[in-house]
Amino acid sequence: MPGISIVIPTLNEGSCLERTLRNLNFLEPPAWEIVVVDGGSEDQTVAIAQQAGIKVIHAQGRGRSLQMNQGAAESTGDILCFLHADTLVPDDFIAVVEQTLADSTVAGGGFISLMVGAQTTRWGVSLHNYLKTYYAPLLFRPHLFFKGLRLLFGDQVMFCRRTDFWTCGGFDNQLPILEEADLCLKLVRQGRLRQVNRVVQSSDRRVARWGSLKATAIYVYIGFLWGFGVSASFLKQFYEDIR
Repeated sequence: MPGISIVIPTLNEGSCLERTLRNLNFLEPPAWEIVVVDGGSEDQTVAIAQQAGIKVIHAQGRGRSLQMNQGAAESTGDILCFLHADTLVPDDFIAVVEQTLADSTVAGGGFISLMVGAQTTRWGVSLHNYLKTYYAPLLFRPHLFFKGLRLLFGDQVMFCRRTDFWTCGGFDNQLPILEEADLCLKLVRQGRLRQVNRVVQSSDRRVARWGSLKATAIYVYIGFLWGFGVSASFLKQFYEDIR
């Protein structure tokens, strides 16, 4: 029976995609399928995916929400996992996801993201991001927090059942950022969300560009404005694309 589909949205990710796909080769058990949804890369991203034997979908437009929705629509697994191209997962990733969703009261989840660079681990930023999963919904949506809401973000490798994903409408194609947080608000209607007590490793390239203090300040600033209802389109100006 179809199992887990891993959907990877890409745009000019040639510098990290090969390593991520190589990491996925060691999954035991393996994923049902891995799908790369490309938003019009101008580097070697598509070639790297094709050389690795990965199915490549050319997105109908550019934007992570649109790309992930298209990947979900064209994949066939019963469970959907949304993986960033610069994130590495443990080799028992598939088993962990399946065990988490074996609980029918859980609608979705994500992992603890540890930000790692070539010569450093961003312990402080990683700790804040871990805590943010809990304190953001507790502060801004307390009624949903006690129903199981946890705010998960892209580098935490979100996963959920296909049926629940489409029941709540998938990602909002109009959101340029915070599409995962928006999905969490909708997905909690189907059941609790869990931050699994396991680690995935994400690139620290954004923190390396900004610096730890600036990065944390921006994350907190965006989070609080979002919590007070400021539109994602406005918030996008503070969150530049970094490759």
